[in-house]
Amino acid sequence: MRSLVALHTCGPINLAAMAATLGVNSSTALRMVERLESLGLIDRRVNPDNRRQVVLGLTSAGGELVDRVLSHRRAEIRALVEHLPAQQRAGLVPALSALTAAADALGLCLTDETTRLAGLVDNPLNPAPWRRSGAAGAAGGGRVSI
Repeated sequence: MRSLVALHTCGPINLAAMAATLGVNSSTALRMVERLESLGLIDRRVNPDNRRQVVLGLTSAGGELVDRVLSHRRAEIRALVEHLPAQQRAGLVPALSALTAAADALGLCLTDETTRLAGLVDNPLNPAPWRRSGAAGAAGGGRVSI
């Protein structure tokens, strides 16, 4: 699933980028890619900018699977957060910000999209459901900028 989420987050990437994102060697990434491709979840195409390079991308079935799994994950996290007292929910914001800073220091890329896909999207002070339009983030209410 991590491979699919990486492709969903990063868009089309090459095998070396996939391996680096997942923290595995290229041969391990290649085996994952071959298995996911055989399941019809990803495809491989020639990079139009560098014909010696293959680019990996999600198929529509792979994208739908990622959306379903992450939607379920967000719902589970939301249910857990809703059971926390307000003061503990407020404590999640600086903790998640600290995790993001640590990831930045290690050179990991945690964009808003990555955190959304990881299921860490709702403002713990306002456990309202995340809206795909992103309007809640623009209004300052629904998403934590991590």
